[in-house]
Amino acid sequence: MSRRDAGRAGAGRVMWRVYNTIQFAFTLAWTAGWITLALLLRPFSGPQARLPLRMAARCWAPGLLWGAGARLRVEGLERVDWSKPCLFVANHQSVIDICALFRAIPVPLRFLLKEEMKRVPFVGWYARATGMLFIVRDNARAGAMFRREAAALLARGHRLCLFPEGTRSRNGEVAPFKAGSLQAAIDAGVAVVPVALHGAGRVLPVDGFFRVRPGTIRVRFGTPLPVRDEGRPVARQALAERAQAQVVAMLRELQ
Repeated sequence: MSRRDAGRAGAGRVMWRVYNTIQFAFTLAWTAGWITLALLLRPFSGPQARLPLRMAARCWAPGLLWGAGARLRVEGLERVDWSKPCLFVANHQSVIDICALFRAIPVPLRFLLKEEMKRVPFVGWYARATGMLFIVRDNARAGAMFRREAAALLARGHRLCLFPEGTRSRNGEVAPFKAGSLQAAIDAGVAVVPVALHGAGRVLPVDGFFRVRPGTIRVRFGTPLPVRDEGRPVARQALAERAQAQVVAMLRELQ
């Protein structure tokens, strides 16, 4: 590489750092502003917190996707009966996955979050105020409590989304789904809907500090999986394997 090319490459990296710093500042301000408004309106939105949840889908998430230069493509909406509660299970590539799912799913949605998120200003406050679920990872007792809470939430007619890999993928590969995370759907008798997320890891990679790059994020909904077969509950390990296999197959189609 010539000295001139090296200089251009260095200048390009500096420009990206400046651009990402501006994006990060926008993300913080946008999130704080919309969550503050959502919390102020929370007392007037009833026990289901429908208004704050829809604000996330129609205002907060689209703004952050726009700020990241991300274009969203949603496929397979017709496969899901949106009048019924269900458990969405998605692969996990990036923190921007939550924005994409909030925007893609046309009904109020709650997420399962790690316990540490409770202590994050604004985000933790919003999550608790809107009835999100939390879990202490790698804790058997906490897992059992989560399954009871999640089953009750689904039985009341709500929709819940979780990432059954347990963590974000660093290489794009989909790790095996943890079967215990799907037990709540079996207990509540609601379908499991596999969701494939493609491109989020390139828009906002796991490694590095807020290295955003414009790109397309595709969200594809799979065929809902019943949790009963001839009146008997489906084994949760088999259910997890079917959901994971469907997500992997959809990701291959999206590549």
